[in-house]
Amino acid sequence: MNEYKTLTANGLWENNPALVQLLGLCPLLAVTGTVTNGLGLGIATLLVLMGSNITVSLVRDWVPNEIRIPVFVIVIATFVTLIELLMNAFTYGLYTALGIFIPLIVTNCAIIGRAEAYASKNPWHKAGFDGFVMGLGFALVLVLLGGLREIIGQGTLFDGADLLLGPWAASLRMELIQFDYPLLVAILPPGAFIGLGLIIAVKNGIDLQRKRRAAKQPIAKAQRARVTSQ
Repeated sequence: MNEYKTLTANGLWENNPALVQLLGLCPLLAVTGTVTNGLGLGIATLLVLMGSNITVSLVRDWVPNEIRIPVFVIVIATFVTLIELLMNAFTYGLYTALGIFIPLIVTNCAIIGRAEAYASKNPWHKAGFDGFVMGLGFALVLVLLGGLREIIGQGTLFDGADLLLGPWAASLRMELIQFDYPLLVAILPPGAFIGLGLIIAVKNGIDLQRKRRAAKQPIAKAQRARVTSQ
C-alpha cells in the first residue's frame, strides 16, 4: 500500500512528467488552447501510458536487453494507433482539431521513460497503476493550462466540449468574460510558455513552503537509555 501511495504522489505532484520532468512539452504547449483539447489529448496519453506499461511489464522477461527500446517503441506505437483510430471513429471533430499531435504521442519521452524506468522492472498491476497516475498527472496539467489559456484568451470555458463528449455537451460551454477581440498572447504559443511557467512557479512555491514548515517542526529528542551494572 505504501508503494501505491508513493506512486500516486510521484505521478500527481513530486515527479509530475509535465511540471518536474518537463517531458511531452510539444503537445502540452501546442494543443492546450482550450480545456477540451487538453482533456482529449490527456485521456489519449493516459490510455497509451497504461496500455504500454502493462504490455511492457508482461513481455519484459522475453525481451532481450539489446532490443528492448525498439520493442517498447513498437508497443507504444501500437497503442497510439489504436487510440487514433478510435478517436477518428467516435470523436472526429476533436481528432481533426488535435491533428498531428495524436500520432506524436509515440515520441512522448514520458511514455518511453516510464516503460524503461518502471514497467520493465515491476509486475503488470504496479506498472499499470504507475501508468495511470503518471498519465493522470500529465492530463491534469493539460486541462489546467488549457483552462487558463481559454479563459484569458477567449473568455470561455469548455468551448467545443461537444467534440469530445457528444452533442449534449454543447450546453457545458460557459462565457465568463466578454472580449471585443481575443487576447492572442494567451491563445498563441507564447501564452502557453508563460502559462506553464506560472504553473511551475506556483508548484515550486508550494514545495518551498512545505520544506520550510517541515524544517520548523521540532525534532523529538531521543531519550537517553540508562545503563546499570550487574
